[in-house]
Amino acid sequence: MSAAKKQKTTENVIVVTGASGLVGRAIQSVVNSPDHVPQGNERWIFLSSKDGDLRDPAATLAIFEKHKPTHVIHLAAFVGGLFRNMQFGVQFFEDNMHMTMNVLKTAHQFGVQKCISCLSTCIFPDKTSYPINETMVHDGAPHSSNEGYAYSKRMIDVLNRCYSNQYGCHFTSVIPTNIYGPYDNFNIQDGHVIPGLIHKMKQAIDGGPDFKIWGSGAPLRQFIYSEDLAKLFVWALYNYNDSTPIIFSTDESSEISIADVAKEIAKAAKYTKELKFDTTKSDGQFKKTADNAKLMSLYPDFQFTSFEEGIQKTVEWFWTNYDVARK
Repeated sequence: MSAAKKQKTTENVIVVTGASGLVGRAIQSVVNSPDHVPQGNERWIFLSSKDGDLRDPAATLAIFEKHKPTHVIHLAAFVGGLFRNMQFGVQFFEDNMHMTMNVLKTAHQFGVQKCISCLSTCIFPDKTSYPINETMVHDGAPHSSNEGYAYSKRMIDVLNRCYSNQYGCHFTSVIPTNIYGPYDNFNIQDGHVIPGLIHKMKQAIDGGPDFKIWGSGAPLRQFIYSEDLAKLFVWALYNYNDSTPIIFSTDESSEISIADVAKEIAKAAKYTKELKFDTTKSDGQFKKTADNAKLMSLYPDFQFTSFEEGIQKTVEWFWTNYDVARK
């Protein structure tokens, strides 16, 4: 044998939980595209709830023992739109807390080099000044309509800091604004606003109930296309090493009313009837304007997909995949 021993190649095993959902599917698309440039020897593993129940400590341990990840992107969560949040607050809090505690504890036990969890802008205080930034997460109570989910997600930030301070773990989190795109949950009752509106639009065009927006249409939101978010997750995996959260969002100027969102969907779907509003439904929080200055200072060249293009792609995907889409 040669005196120079063959050096063993170190493999990074990146496990993505909740990978069958909107963001997980987008990450799969990004890392499998010809444009993706791996950093070293990588193996990506995309898991769904079928691979194990992360609310169960034993099932979580079994997943880590099987795959032995060096890095984790933790997307798995109990999620839903405004009205589902208002109905199932206990489940939103308990299920998400169990998943968070099990994933982070087991990641620490297995010496995971980095774990990135996904938060939401709904975790920010309801009564606050705008724009909101990463330093303001715990400055007051979240909106009462989704406090179960919001508080459970805030605890990810708390646990990340605790693991960092006590054990030196590289655990962090990202805070995306409202996400939309292919593979979303288009269920009208339980889904988020854009997929719900797209599904109702499809029904109206196909001869079903008239298209109607729940609420006044006045609330303002920032939206991020799922593939853009996926690219930013991969960037964070390679480049973001702080335990404090980072907001992934378009600029403040991109904030748009729900009424204008509906108009953009109608344009993409070629729906020409008058838009109607059901003002007996709750509007939820009026605005959540987020500041993306931290992201732009670290990744100034990132280019976001325009809202018009993102909506067009999402509508076309749903029309094409209507029979198999989650709805």
